[in-house]
Amino acid sequence: MKILVVDDHEPMRRIIKTILRQAGFSDSEEAVDGKDAIAKLKEKKFDVVLLDQNMPGLTGIEVLKIIKQDPELKNIPVIMVTAETSKEKVMEAIQLGVSDYIVKPFTAEILKKKIESVVNKK
Repeated sequence: MKILVVDDHEPMRRIIKTILRQAGFSDSEEAVDGKDAIAKLKEKKFDVVLLDQNMPGLTGIEVLKIIKQDPELKNIPVIMVTAETSKEKVMEAIQLGVSDYIVKPFTAEILKKKIESVVNKK
């Protein structure tokens, strides 16, 4: 399973990739921001996107909108990985078609369950 980790903070990307490996997912790539994520999604096939909500430039919500409006990308499950817990932001992401939410900090077990859940829904 190929996973794209999108987060503007390099230490957080490294932590998420470590947690992914602990959860048994060794095939992952990083995107440093929303523009990088969209470029990578258009050039390679990914099974799941782990998307930070709060990023400069294209926010996670804006990236989610682009993914869900693109016929080639819209069926890729997107899990929002965020410290953001405001009801408005969560509802907006749900309305746009986010597959699930993970609130930072999280464990390898939670991440594995969420990934398996969204992939099995496909």
